[in-house]
Amino acid sequence: MMLRRAALHATWRIAWRTTCGVACIALFSGCRDEAPVPEALLPPVAVSEVAVRDVRDRIEATGQLLARSEAAVAAQVAGQITRIHVDEGALVEKGQVIVEIDPELRRLEVASRRASVAEALAQQADARREGGRVEKMRSRGAASEAKVDEARTQLELAAARLEAARAGLGLAERALADSSVSAPFAGHLARRYVSEGEFVAGGAPLFDLVALEDIEVEFYLAERDSSLVSEGHRVEVRVAPFPGEVFPATVSVISPTIDPRTRTLRVKAQVDNREGRLRPGLFARADLGVSERSGVVMVPEDALLVRADGSVVFRMAGPGEVERVNVTTGIRRDGMVEIVSGLTATDQVVVRGQGELIDGSRVDVRSTTGQRPTDVAAGTTAESPK
Repeated sequence: MMLRRAALHATWRIAWRTTCGVACIALFSGCRDEAPVPEALLPPVAVSEVAVRDVRDRIEATGQLLARSEAAVAAQVAGQITRIHVDEGALVEKGQVIVEIDPELRRLEVASRRASVAEALAQQADARREGGRVEKMRSRGAASEAKVDEARTQLELAAARLEAARAGLGLAERALADSSVSAPFAGHLARRYVSEGEFVAGGAPLFDLVALEDIEVEFYLAERDSSLVSEGHRVEVRVAPFPGEVFPATVSVISPTIDPRTRTLRVKAQVDNREGRLRPGLFARADLGVSERSGVVMVPEDALLVRADGSVVFRMAGPGEVERVNVTTGIRRDGMVEIVSGLTATDQVVVRGQGELIDGSRVDVRSTTGQRPTDVAAGTTAESPK
């Protein structure tokens, strides 16, 4: 096969060099007439009709496993770590206390704030009584308006102090609750960042919590496959630690937009992991099954040229004339390449000899063996390459 291909390419090189040599002789011989270029001087090419096929595509993608519930829990209050209830790797329930940050100090602060509230209540009661006494004195003419205004101001100040004291008590109670850090959901303690006796500031990381029961696989689909997936779509997931084993999954999240940089669609599928065999971070392969497409335009790979402005083919524009066409390609299969846009099912494309052509070139159409067809008019069709 390789020898036959090499022989064919050699035949085409000889034909091309012969044509160029004849053209050069004609040019330097001083021929200035405007008669059409003789057929012998035209560059030889072989053409093929565009193929229209039905294609079965297997939709596959790569991605990674993610935990649906994963949190990095941080300290809400500053203080000393007085107790750690759970070790790394342990399974915890929702609401279970993991770390305590000096709750005794917070209890004392709560008691102090409650005393402040009681004091503010007493001051308010005293200001209310004083205001009532001044009002009675004014009714008898024994107190001035200024004295009444002062009593009212003191009553308002007492009410404001009571409100501030109650707000302080609320903050102290919240700090007391935050001093006992609990699990926001059921899961495994993946990592712990602190030890007993350590002083932490507010916002310092304490531990990582991850739920392994529900795992998601996140993957990306090519733009052309974005319409083939929907929520509820069944997915087969494979991971390296369990070769040959398939984990069923169901599509749960589809991004509403295509990533403009990669032209891909982000998809998530939920995997049942109640046995805890799968772990977040594993590389995964997602298989979404097979899709069928009919009427797919395809050309031989030999027809395709890659230029600075993209993929290019030369199409027959008329008898013995070609035009340069930019095309968008798709899948490649069995020596053929899909043309997503740029060609129609009735087109013919150059499959050999197009390397030096330009838009509008006149050509000498030949068979794929380099011979001129004797039973077909030049420029219309030629034998399709095997």
